[in-house]
Amino acid sequence: MNQKKYLILAAVAAFVVAVDQLSKLYIHTHFELGEFITVIGGYFNITYVRNTGAAFGFLRDSHETFRTIFFLSMPPLAMITILAILRGVENNDRVQILALSSIFGGAIGNYIDRIRFGFVVDFLDFHWQGKYSFPAFNIADSAIVCGVFVLLWLMRKAPPETAPSTAQPNKS
Repeated sequence: MNQKKYLILAAVAAFVVAVDQLSKLYIHTHFELGEFITVIGGYFNITYVRNTGAAFGFLRDSHETFRTIFFLSMPPLAMITILAILRGVENNDRVQILALSSIFGGAIGNYIDRIRFGFVVDFLDFHWQGKYSFPAFNIADSAIVCGVFVLLWLMRKAPPETAPSTAQPNKS
């Protein structure tokens, strides 16, 4: 059994977790909640936000007990699912292995926050001229979204499975 894909998973996930946690540690210890620094005026700020929900604040207003159970049980289930999927991935399918590894690392990064704080530290704040605002996110979220998009792209370009032909050869 070739363990290379699991080494790639461990390395990529560790890198994502390290960058994610170091960036969140900096924001959490150097910014007050809501404090921001303008990086690109009218488009991008670094803003300290605490997200008690999922992506884009989903489930933020749900009962706290439900949120706690949900957010502490889903990442381990997602990681187990990723490991099960990875088991069936060909060892030379590096793109799929990297995408799954990115999602795995992102799940761990946000899970660490949920265990430590009961919320996720978000800080990447994109907006357009103060009129449109995208919900703040973090490195782990970026890794998850990028990994999911790559998997969707791979699924889109995968050739459809063909059924065995039952047509009779042409006898002309």
